[in-house]
Amino acid sequence: MQASLHSPLDGTDDAALLQPTRFIESTAPEVVRFARETVGDARDDVQRGVMLYYAVRDEFRYDPYRITLDETCFRATTVLREGAAFCIPKAILLAAAARAVGIPAALGFADVKNHLTTQKLLDAIGTDLFIYHGYTLLKLDGRWVKATPAFNLSLCERFGVKPLEFDGRSDALLHPFDAQNRKHMEYVNDRGVYADFPFQEIASSFRRFYARYFEQDLHDGRAFEDESPLTS
Repeated sequence: MQASLHSPLDGTDDAALLQPTRFIESTAPEVVRFARETVGDARDDVQRGVMLYYAVRDEFRYDPYRITLDETCFRATTVLREGAAFCIPKAILLAAAARAVGIPAALGFADVKNHLTTQKLLDAIGTDLFIYHGYTLLKLDGRWVKATPAFNLSLCERFGVKPLEFDGRSDALLHPFDAQNRKHMEYVNDRGVYADFPFQEIASSFRRFYARYFEQDLHDGRAFEDESPLTS
């Protein structure tokens, strides 16, 4: 996957990628507070982008059982309140926090094969293909870089997966192999880059592709990371 932006974002200027939206709530007081407290007095955008990435990655637990058709769950303020989300809302929170401190940000999506998911999740959705996996694009030091804040550090440790590091200068895309050199993530289809979250497009696709998932109640009180065979 290349780092360049492409349709439907072509021609969008940086000013537009600093604006708040219904989902990327970069002017919401709680988002502004989170962003400013995270970056402190750091004045370099690269440093600020990195600090925001790690805050979103590790302070908000990854939970694929929160995949939903409820649009309120995709708002940055909801992620802050709930403290857990799947990849798309976490990417939205990172974009909102970045815009809150003056860093242009966008959202990217791709279909990925996850070779190391749990049996419960595989049974729930019936496939190892995850459509519209979400990540964030940040404009740092004049360059667009991809940042994927999905998997928190404690989850990676429990699943034996390499935590995804971000230096603000190179793309941080999910690893193809885990710490034991087993297949982990495989990018199979680029869905493009957006200035805002395309809720209707993605909800419609989720409704069709994950029909089996939405027929079940998967919230049994157990955290996703506790399903790891390394901790069972």
